[in-house]
Amino acid sequence: MAACNLTQGRQEVCKESIGGLQGVYFINYTTSSFTKDANGLVTALPSGSTVYYYQLKGNSNYTETVNSSRDNGTTFFSQQLVLNLKKLTNEMTTQLKLMAYGRPQIIVWTNNGDALLVGEHLGADVTAGTINTGGALGDLYGYSVTFTGMEQLPAVFVSGSSTSNALGGLTANYTVVYGTN
Repeated sequence: MAACNLTQGRQEVCKESIGGLQGVYFINYTTSSFTKDANGLVTALPSGSTVYYYQLKGNSNYTETVNSSRDNGTTFFSQQLVLNLKKLTNEMTTQLKLMAYGRPQIIVWTNNGDALLVGEHLGADVTAGTINTGGALGDLYGYSVTFTGMEQLPAVFVSGSSTSNALGGLTANYTVVYGTN
């Protein structure tokens, strides 16, 4: 049982955090390893990776759920990312199709400046989605897409991420594609 024993406590934290996401980075699924430091932080993407950045504003969220069964002796982490992307375009509809066909690994960048790697080993699947025109003038004219990853361990943090740079602590062995509006 020693591997299951706690190793530290936790004090009440300050009320300085905010919710929400700044953006996400998609990496086409690879079985190549992400490099990590001694603390388990991601320090490098697989060599030569291309990451595709999607900037977000409001109404997108990330939730990770612990699934543990004493009866079965199993534990896994369900990772769910819901993206709301404004404005329908032919190009984005094509990208949505590719997202649904694939199982990308995703770096989720929070408004607090943390970056988390979702679907590290098994990727993240599109499990739901809608293409909306809305009914009223103020409704979403765009996409709502849900990605789900299931991993043996929780999402890992990316080293050196900040509110101004999600990939700041990574070794520069990758290319970022920002795209257009």
